[in-house]
Amino acid sequence: MKKPYLPNNWQAYKDSPPEWFQSITYDEFYDWKIEGWQLPSSVSCIIRVTDGETGKVKEHVYQRLGAAENKVQSLMKQGKHEFVIVDNEAVHHLYPKTNAKHNNKTDSSNQADKAS
Repeated sequence: MKKPYLPNNWQAYKDSPPEWFQSITYDEFYDWKIEGWQLPSSVSCIIRVTDGETGKVKEHVYQRLGAAENKVQSLMKQGKHEFVIVDNEAVHHLYPKTNAKHNNKTDSSNQADKAS
């Protein structure tokens, strides 16, 4: 079943004059949006999954921690997905070992380029 189109108001924001928006520094923005995330009380955690083969991203929202733990175990058994888990305490980034080896090789080659 196709989801209904939900219009947004991006044009109204684009056309708004800059003085309507409060200016903040990068550090303030970082503290506000990155360090200060808040989940609604009805949400236990959010899992964002990136398929290692297709690159498609899906987001799963869980009210019960047990259901989220089952999803994480399922993803780990498949061994092809990279995923981020967010709860009220922390953000965790997990990925398959094959990607870890690839990422370490990439990091090593980048460091070698910077050294020269």
